[in-house]
Amino acid sequence: MAMILGIESTAHTLSFGLVNEDGNALPSSSDLYTPEEGGIHPREAADHHSMIAGHLLQDLMDNNSLDSTDISAIAFSQGPGLGPCLRVGASIARGLSHSWDVPLVGVNHCVAHIEIGRNQTNCNDPVLLYVSGGNTQIIARKSGRYRVLGETLDIGIGNMLDKFARNHGMAFPGGPKIEALASDWLASDSTHTMDEISLPYAVQGMDLSFSGIMTAANQKVADGQPLEAVCWSLQEHAFAACIEVAERAMAHAGKNELLLGGGVACNARINEMAMIMCEERGATAYCPPKPFCVDNGTMIAELGRRMLSVSEATNLSDSAVSPGLRTDQTIVSWD
Repeated sequence: MAMILGIESTAHTLSFGLVNEDGNALPSSSDLYTPEEGGIHPREAADHHSMIAGHLLQDLMDNNSLDSTDISAIAFSQGPGLGPCLRVGASIARGLSHSWDVPLVGVNHCVAHIEIGRNQTNCNDPVLLYVSGGNTQIIARKSGRYRVLGETLDIGIGNMLDKFARNHGMAFPGGPKIEALASDWLASDSTHTMDEISLPYAVQGMDLSFSGIMTAANQKVADGQPLEAVCWSLQEHAFAACIEVAERAMAHAGKNELLLGGGVACNARINEMAMIMCEERGATAYCPPKPFCVDNGTMIAELGRRMLSVSEATNLSDSAVSPGLRTDQTIVSWD
Protein backbone atom coordinates (compact mmCIF):
# COMPACT_ATOMS: atom_id res chain seq x y z
CA MET A 1 0.00 0.00 0.00
CA ALA A 2 1.25 3.48 -0.86
CA MET A 3 2.68 5.62 1.93
CA ILE A 4 2.59 9.35 2.70
CA LEU A 5 5.97 10.71 3.82
CA GLY A 6 5.90 13.46 6.44
CA ILE A 7 8.74 15.90 7.16
CA GLU A 8 8.86 17.77 10.49
CA SER A 9 11.39 20.61 10.88
CA THR A 10 9.75 23.39 12.89
CA ALA A 11 12.40 23.71 15.62
CA HIS A 12 15.02 21.44 17.21
CA THR A 13 13.80 18.18 15.67
CA LEU A 14 14.18 16.92 12.12
CA SER A 15 11.94 13.92 11.59
CA PHE A 16 10.68 11.78 8.73
CA GLY A 17 7.58 9.65 9.26
CA LEU A 18 5.11 7.54 7.35
CA VAL A 19 1.43 6.64 7.33
CA ASN A 20 -0.29 4.47 4.78
CA GLU A 21 -3.46 5.50 3.02
CA ASP A 22 -5.57 3.76 5.69
CA GLY A 23 -3.94 5.85 8.45
CA ASN A 24 -1.67 3.15 9.88
CA ALA A 25 1.25 5.06 11.39
CA LEU A 26 4.87 3.92 11.42
CA PRO A 27 7.57 5.11 13.85
CA SER A 28 9.47 8.19 12.75
CA SER A 29 13.16 8.52 12.05
CA SER A 30 14.19 11.59 14.07
CA ASP A 31 17.23 13.50 15.29
CA LEU A 32 17.30 16.26 17.89
CA TYR A 33 19.53 19.32 17.67
CA THR A 34 20.97 19.95 21.14
CA PRO A 35 22.78 23.28 21.63
CA GLU A 36 26.09 23.22 23.50
CA GLU A 37 24.80 26.05 25.67
CA GLY A 38 21.72 28.25 25.90
CA GLY A 39 18.54 27.72 23.93
CA ILE A 40 17.91 26.84 20.31
CA HIS A 41 19.92 28.83 17.76
CA PRO A 42 17.74 28.77 14.60
CA ARG A 43 20.60 28.87 12.10
CA GLU A 44 22.56 26.17 13.92
CA ALA A 45 19.43 24.01 14.15
CA ALA A 46 18.82 24.49 10.42
CA ASP A 47 22.42 23.49 9.66
CA HIS A 48 21.92 20.37 11.78
CA HIS A 49 18.78 19.50 9.83
CA SER A 50 20.53 19.97 6.50
CA MET A 51 23.45 17.76 7.47
CA ILE A 52 21.43 14.90 8.95
CA ALA A 53 18.51 14.80 6.51
CA GLY A 54 19.91 12.36 3.96
CA HIS A 55 20.90 9.80 6.58
CA LEU A 56 17.57 10.04 8.40
CA LEU A 57 15.52 9.61 5.26
CA GLN A 58 17.62 6.67 4.08
CA ASP A 59 17.26 5.00 7.50
CA LEU A 60 13.48 5.37 7.37
CA MET A 61 13.24 3.92 3.89
CA ASP A 62 15.65 1.06 4.64
CA ASN A 63 14.01 0.15 7.95
CA ASN A 64 10.64 -0.16 6.24
CA SER A 65 11.96 -1.79 3.03
CA LEU A 66 10.63 1.05 0.88
CA ASP A 67 11.80 2.95 -2.16
CA SER A 68 10.54 6.04 -3.91
CA THR A 69 7.88 4.13 -5.85
CA ASP A 70 6.13 3.32 -2.53
CA ILE A 71 5.57 7.01 -1.69
CA SER A 72 2.34 8.61 -2.91
CA ALA A 73 2.75 12.11 -1.43
CA ILE A 74 5.13 14.35 0.54
CA ALA A 75 3.78 16.36 3.50
CA PHE A 76 5.84 18.98 5.33
CA SER A 77 5.46 21.44 8.19
CA GLN A 78 4.65 24.79 6.62
CA GLY A 79 4.40 26.55 10.00
CA PRO A 80 4.45 27.75 12.68
CA GLY A 81 8.07 27.46 13.68
CA LEU A 82 11.58 28.84 13.27
CA GLY A 83 12.02 30.20 9.75
CA PRO A 84 15.44 28.71 8.94
CA CYS A 85 14.37 25.28 10.20
CA LEU A 86 11.06 25.36 8.34
CA ARG A 87 12.82 26.29 5.11
CA VAL A 88 15.07 23.23 5.31
CA GLY A 89 12.09 20.89 5.59
CA ALA A 90 10.19 22.68 2.85
CA SER A 91 13.15 22.54 0.48
CA ILE A 92 13.55 18.81 1.05
CA ALA A 93 9.82 18.29 0.49
CA ARG A 94 9.79 20.27 -2.76
CA GLY A 95 12.79 18.41 -4.06
CA LEU A 96 11.36 14.97 -3.27
CA SER A 97 7.94 15.90 -4.66
CA HIS A 98 9.52 16.96 -7.95
CA SER A 99 11.99 14.07 -8.16
CA TRP A 100 9.45 11.38 -7.25
CA ASP A 101 6.56 13.05 -9.13
CA VAL A 102 4.11 12.94 -6.22
CA PRO A 103 1.83 15.62 -4.68
CA LEU A 104 3.18 18.13 -2.17
CA VAL A 105 1.15 19.00 0.95
CA GLY A 106 2.05 21.85 3.32
CA VAL A 107 0.46 21.32 6.73
CA ASN A 108 -0.12 23.23 9.95
CA HIS A 109 2.16 21.84 12.65
CA CYS A 110 -0.29 22.58 15.47
CA VAL A 111 -3.18 20.88 13.70
CA ALA A 112 -0.93 17.89 13.04
CA HIS A 113 -0.63 17.34 16.81
CA ILE A 114 -4.42 17.07 16.98
CA GLU A 115 -4.74 14.67 14.07
CA ILE A 116 -2.02 12.27 15.21
CA GLY A 117 -3.66 12.30 18.64
CA ARG A 118 -6.99 11.36 17.09
CA ASN A 119 -5.26 8.72 15.00
CA GLN A 120 -3.51 7.11 17.97
CA THR A 121 -6.22 7.31 20.64
CA ASN A 122 -9.41 7.03 18.58
CA CYS A 123 -10.89 10.08 20.29
CA ASN A 124 -13.36 11.88 18.05
CA ASP A 125 -13.94 15.54 18.83
CA PRO A 126 -11.67 16.58 21.69
CA VAL A 127 -10.47 19.75 23.29
CA LEU A 128 -6.72 19.71 22.75
CA LEU A 129 -4.45 20.88 25.53
CA TYR A 130 -1.38 21.62 23.43
CA VAL A 131 1.67 21.97 25.67
CA SER A 132 5.04 22.21 23.95
CA GLY A 133 8.19 24.29 23.91
CA GLY A 134 6.96 26.95 21.54
CA ASN A 135 3.22 26.70 22.06
CA THR A 136 0.62 26.43 24.78
CA GLN A 137 -2.93 26.49 23.45
CA ILE A 138 -6.36 25.14 24.29
CA ILE A 139 -8.07 24.23 21.02
CA ALA A 140 -11.48 22.95 19.95
CA ARG A 141 -13.07 22.32 16.55
CA LYS A 142 -16.00 24.52 15.58
CA SER A 143 -17.46 25.54 12.20
CA GLY A 144 -14.68 24.12 10.04
CA ARG A 145 -11.66 25.31 12.01
CA TYR A 146 -9.72 24.43 15.13
CA ARG A 147 -10.42 27.43 17.33
CA VAL A 148 -7.97 28.68 19.96
CA LEU A 149 -10.01 29.16 23.13
CA GLY A 150 -7.02 30.07 25.26
CA GLU A 151 -3.25 30.33 24.90
CA THR A 152 -0.06 31.59 26.46
CA LEU A 153 0.38 35.35 26.47
CA ASP A 154 4.17 35.16 26.66
CA ILE A 155 6.16 31.91 26.39
CA GLY A 156 5.20 28.28 25.92
CA ILE A 157 5.17 26.07 28.98
CA GLY A 158 7.94 23.88 27.59
CA ASN A 159 10.09 26.93 26.93
CA MET A 160 9.47 28.08 30.49
CA LEU A 161 10.53 24.71 31.92
CA ASP A 162 13.65 24.62 29.72
CA LYS A 163 14.66 28.15 30.76
CA PHE A 164 14.18 27.37 34.45
CA ALA A 165 16.19 24.18 34.08
CA ARG A 166 18.98 25.97 32.23
CA ASN A 167 19.19 28.60 34.98
CA HIS A 168 19.96 25.78 37.42
CA GLY A 169 22.51 23.84 35.44
CA MET A 170 20.25 21.32 33.72
CA ALA A 171 20.95 20.65 30.06
CA PHE A 172 18.36 20.94 27.28
CA PRO A 173 15.71 19.58 27.24
CA GLY A 174 14.98 20.51 30.83
CA GLY A 175 11.42 19.25 31.27
CA PRO A 176 12.29 15.58 31.94
CA LYS A 177 14.94 16.61 34.46
CA ILE A 178 12.48 18.85 36.32
CA GLU A 179 9.98 15.97 36.34
CA ALA A 180 12.57 13.65 37.87
CA LEU A 181 13.51 16.13 40.60
CA ALA A 182 9.83 16.81 41.35
CA SER A 183 9.22 13.08 41.70
CA ASP A 184 12.16 12.78 44.10
CA TRP A 185 10.72 15.56 46.27
CA LEU A 186 7.27 14.02 46.36
CA ALA A 187 8.75 10.60 47.19
CA SER A 188 10.43 12.14 50.22
CA ASP A 189 7.04 13.10 51.70
CA SER A 190 3.73 12.56 49.90
CA THR A 191 1.98 15.16 52.11
CA HIS A 192 3.61 18.14 50.39
CA THR A 193 1.18 20.90 49.39
CA MET A 194 1.42 23.81 46.97
CA ASP A 195 1.23 26.24 49.91
CA GLU A 196 4.71 25.17 51.05
CA ILE A 197 6.32 26.96 48.11
CA SER A 198 3.66 29.24 46.72
CA LEU A 199 4.13 30.59 43.21
CA PRO A 200 2.06 33.00 41.08
CA TYR A 201 -0.87 31.33 39.35
CA ALA A 202 -0.59 31.37 35.55
CA VAL A 203 -4.27 31.79 34.58
CA GLN A 204 -5.28 35.06 32.90
CA GLY A 205 -8.96 34.56 32.08
CA MET A 206 -8.92 31.86 29.42
CA ASP A 207 -5.24 32.53 28.70
CA LEU A 208 -2.02 31.63 30.48
CA SER A 209 1.21 33.40 31.36
CA PHE A 210 4.38 31.60 32.42
CA SER A 211 7.13 34.23 32.64
CA GLY A 212 6.05 35.41 36.11
CA ILE A 213 5.92 31.94 37.61
CA MET A 214 9.38 31.18 36.20
CA THR A 215 10.85 34.35 37.69
CA ALA A 216 9.29 33.57 41.07
CA ALA A 217 10.57 29.99 40.98
CA ASN A 218 14.10 31.20 40.23
CA GLN A 219 13.85 33.55 43.20
CA LYS A 220 12.70 30.72 45.49
CA VAL A 221 15.86 28.79 44.66
CA ALA A 222 17.99 31.93 45.18
CA ASP A 223 16.32 32.33 48.60
CA GLY A 224 17.50 28.88 49.63
CA GLN A 225 14.54 26.64 48.89
CA PRO A 226 15.54 23.12 47.76
CA LEU A 227 15.67 22.84 43.98
CA GLU A 228 13.66 19.61 44.08
CA ALA A 229 10.90 21.32 46.05
CA VAL A 230 10.74 24.26 43.65
CA CYS A 231 10.62 21.90 40.65
CA TRP A 232 7.68 20.10 42.23
CA SER A 233 5.83 23.33 43.03
CA LEU A 234 6.56 24.74 39.56
CA GLN A 235 4.99 21.69 37.94
CA GLU A 236 2.00 21.70 40.26
CA HIS A 237 1.18 25.36 39.69
CA ALA A 238 1.83 25.44 35.93
CA PHE A 239 0.03 22.19 35.18
CA ALA A 240 -2.93 23.03 37.40
CA ALA A 241 -3.37 26.28 35.47
CA CYS A 242 -3.36 24.41 32.15
CA ILE A 243 -5.89 21.86 33.38
CA GLU A 244 -8.16 24.58 34.79
CA VAL A 245 -8.34 26.41 31.48
CA ALA A 246 -8.79 23.12 29.59
CA GLU A 247 -11.73 22.20 31.82
CA ARG A 248 -13.33 25.59 31.28
CA ALA A 249 -12.90 25.14 27.52
CA MET A 250 -14.57 21.71 27.67
CA ALA A 251 -17.54 23.21 29.50
CA HIS A 252 -17.76 26.14 27.09
CA ALA A 253 -17.51 23.97 23.96
CA GLY A 254 -19.73 21.19 25.31
CA LYS A 255 -17.12 18.49 24.69
CA ASN A 256 -16.37 15.43 26.81
CA GLU A 257 -12.93 14.46 25.48
CA LEU A 258 -9.61 16.02 26.42
CA LEU A 259 -6.56 15.26 24.28
CA LEU A 260 -3.02 16.12 25.38
CA GLY A 261 -0.38 16.89 22.77
CA GLY A 262 3.08 18.41 22.51
CA GLY A 263 6.32 17.45 24.23
CA VAL A 264 5.18 18.42 27.74
CA ALA A 265 2.33 15.91 27.37
CA CYS A 266 5.00 13.24 27.98
CA ASN A 267 5.02 14.34 31.63
CA ALA A 268 3.26 11.82 33.89
CA ARG A 269 1.98 14.45 36.31
CA ILE A 270 0.07 16.53 33.76
CA ASN A 271 -1.46 13.29 32.47
CA GLU A 272 -2.52 12.37 35.99
CA MET A 273 -4.10 15.80 36.51
CA ALA A 274 -5.96 15.54 33.20
CA MET A 275 -7.29 12.11 34.10
CA ILE A 276 -8.50 13.24 37.53
CA MET A 277 -10.25 16.30 36.12
CA CYS A 278 -11.96 14.32 33.37
CA GLU A 279 -13.11 11.58 35.74
CA GLU A 280 -14.66 14.20 38.02
CA ARG A 281 -16.70 15.67 35.16
CA GLY A 282 -17.61 12.36 33.49
CA ALA A 283 -15.27 12.95 30.55
CA THR A 284 -12.30 11.06 29.13
CA ALA A 285 -8.66 12.10 28.93
CA TYR A 286 -6.47 10.87 26.08
CA CYS A 287 -2.76 11.10 25.35
CA PRO A 288 -0.94 9.43 22.44
CA PRO A 289 2.25 7.41 23.06
CA LYS A 290 5.28 9.59 23.80
CA PRO A 291 6.84 9.28 20.31
CA PHE A 292 3.67 10.89 18.93
CA CYS A 293 3.52 13.66 21.58
CA VAL A 294 6.88 15.15 20.68
CA ASP A 295 7.45 16.67 17.26
CA ASN A 296 7.56 13.84 14.72
CA GLY A 297 7.30 13.29 11.00
CA THR A 298 4.47 10.79 11.33
CA MET A 299 2.06 13.44 12.59
CA ILE A 300 2.86 15.55 9.53
CA ALA A 301 2.21 12.56 7.29
CA GLU A 302 -1.12 11.89 9.04
CA LEU A 303 -2.39 15.42 8.53
CA GLY A 304 -1.19 15.28 4.94
CA ARG A 305 -3.18 12.08 4.48
CA ARG A 306 -6.34 13.69 5.83
CA MET A 307 -5.91 16.77 3.66
CA LEU A 308 -5.34 14.65 0.56
CA SER A 309 -8.54 12.75 1.32
CA VAL A 310 -10.35 15.99 0.42
CA SER A 311 -7.93 16.83 -2.45
CA GLU A 312 -5.93 19.54 -0.71
CA ALA A 313 -2.52 19.26 -2.37
CA THR A 314 -0.30 22.36 -2.26
CA ASN A 315 0.81 24.12 -5.42
CA LEU A 316 4.52 24.91 -5.60
CA SER A 317 3.68 28.62 -5.71
CA ASP A 318 1.84 28.26 -2.39
CA SER A 319 4.53 26.24 -0.61
CA ALA A 320 6.39 29.08 1.11
CA VAL A 321 6.81 28.57 4.85
CA SER A 322 4.81 30.61 7.35
CA PRO A 323 6.65 30.93 10.70
CA GLY A 324 3.69 32.75 12.30
CA LEU A 325 0.96 30.42 11.04
CA ARG A 326 -1.96 30.26 13.46
CA THR A 327 -3.89 27.13 14.38
CA ASP A 328 -7.20 28.66 13.32
CA GLN A 329 -5.95 29.72 9.88
CA THR A 330 -6.30 26.18 8.55
CA ILE A 331 -9.71 25.28 7.13
CA VAL A 332 -10.67 21.82 8.35
CA SER A 333 -12.71 20.06 5.67
CA TRP A 334 -11.89 16.45 6.53
CA ASP A 335 -13.74 14.22 9.03
